[in-house]
Amino acid sequence: MATEAFYLPAAGGQRFCLFHQPEAVGREKGNLLFVHPFAEEMNKSRRMAALQARALAAAGYGVLLMDLAGCGDSTGSLDHTAWEDWVADAAMGGRWLRQRSEAPLWLWGLRTGCLVAAAAARRLDEAVNFLFWQPTVSGKVHLQQFLRLKVAGALADGGPKGVTQMLRHRLAAGEEIEVAGYVFSASLANGLEAAELAPPDRPGRVEWLELSAQAEASLAPVSQKTLAAWMAAGHDARGRVVAGQQFWQTVETTECPALLAATLECLQEESA
Repeated sequence: MATEAFYLPAAGGQRFCLFHQPEAVGREKGNLLFVHPFAEEMNKSRRMAALQARALAAAGYGVLLMDLAGCGDSTGSLDHTAWEDWVADAAMGGRWLRQRSEAPLWLWGLRTGCLVAAAAARRLDEAVNFLFWQPTVSGKVHLQQFLRLKVAGALADGGPKGVTQMLRHRLAAGEEIEVAGYVFSASLANGLEAAELAPPDRPGRVEWLELSAQAEASLAPVSQKTLAAWMAAGHDARGRVVAGQQFWQTVETTECPALLAATLECLQEESA
């Protein structure tokens, strides 16, 4: 399978893209856009995203990997990037895939990338399908957890308490902040905080996959509730738990073969 690296022109710069062509060009089973997660989780997930993209291409799918604004090899920096920029980037990637093929369009997100994907779907002129890996259902909760990294670092250094409140005051004032080596804008943080994994109006298919170290685990209660809301909105949605390590959190780069296999199985069942 051929792999094409290129830049897509975008507002204020360019977005680096890597397209994995399907085994049979012109007879794709579907096309997927991978929307990566936030901060260090993006770096930890690159290996798995690449492995899955190659496996999907070999199975007859086209896959576009894109670095969002201020990330990876794309232009810009997080301190000058807004949440809106990420949503616009994902919508642009979806349109690029649609222009090259009429095969079913999938937005494939990991963690906060799922929030971006759901928002981007509302910018597209069609119903799309979703592949969610361990989706973040609340941007507010995710931001709180991320800010705790700064709090933990400050306390370990003997710093003052009330770090979280100080950070929130700075964000409310429109200032950039630094957490775990990442300097990002208030507009990006505030956009993340306001994001919820809500279903788009146009129903599509949803494959929701979570990882757990425990055998025969169930989806988290908040995941079950959110998935039910998508089903109630008319989406053909189903979820499952796959055994494996949460690779976006591990110190060393980690692979999860079971997730790769489960993803292919879900998509192939849909296209059968």
